[in-house]
Amino acid sequence: MKKTLQFLIPIAIGLLLAIGIRVFWLVPVSVDGTSMAPNLKNSQRIIAVKTASIKRFSVIVFDAEGVDSNAAPKENYVKRVIGLPGDTIRYTKTGKLYVNGKYQAQNFISKYQQEAGTTSTFKNGFNLVTAARQNDWSNKWSLAIGNNRINKVPKGCYFVMGDHRSVSEDGRVYGFVPKSHVVGVVKVGFWNSKHKIINNYSN
Repeated sequence: MKKTLQFLIPIAIGLLLAIGIRVFWLVPVSVDGTSMAPNLKNSQRIIAVKTASIKRFSVIVFDAEGVDSNAAPKENYVKRVIGLPGDTIRYTKTGKLYVNGKYQAQNFISKYQQEAGTTSTFKNGFNLVTAARQNDWSNKWSLAIGNNRINKVPKGCYFVMGDHRSVSEDGRVYGFVPKSHVVGVVKVGFWNSKHKIINNYSN
């Protein structure tokens, strides 16, 4: 009996630690789709850190159910935080981003990526590629990103976009992400060539 306990106790402790880390600290996530390319690839495994602070340009994981009407129950999205609570956002038709009146270089993506999805797919603030989802624009947090309108991020919310603007359905379509839906901040290993862009990018 004593030998059995000596064998089982370390296993039990290990399981409790693993559960505790998952519940209170780290959440493994698989990237689904190309909306964060080239910085995060489809099916890439990443970690969301629940206790990490969210900063402008942090990459986050959030529960999209109730945010995006097309999201499945408990479906997680991976996007980059562009606007923090209280920020004002202006995103022009040519892809230029202004936060609180200050131009943001967005060096984590190319100039082409900044422009894609604005001049070609936006008109009067509506995304023509997802015209079937125009009901999303009728909610109380609807945006008109792409026509120089200034939008203020509500208290307790974030404005997010994917790095691959031409294919990303993001805050330009479904509005703001409540803080209560955020799972954690994405972190990748130092061996990843994009780790600075993902882990701690700042303009």
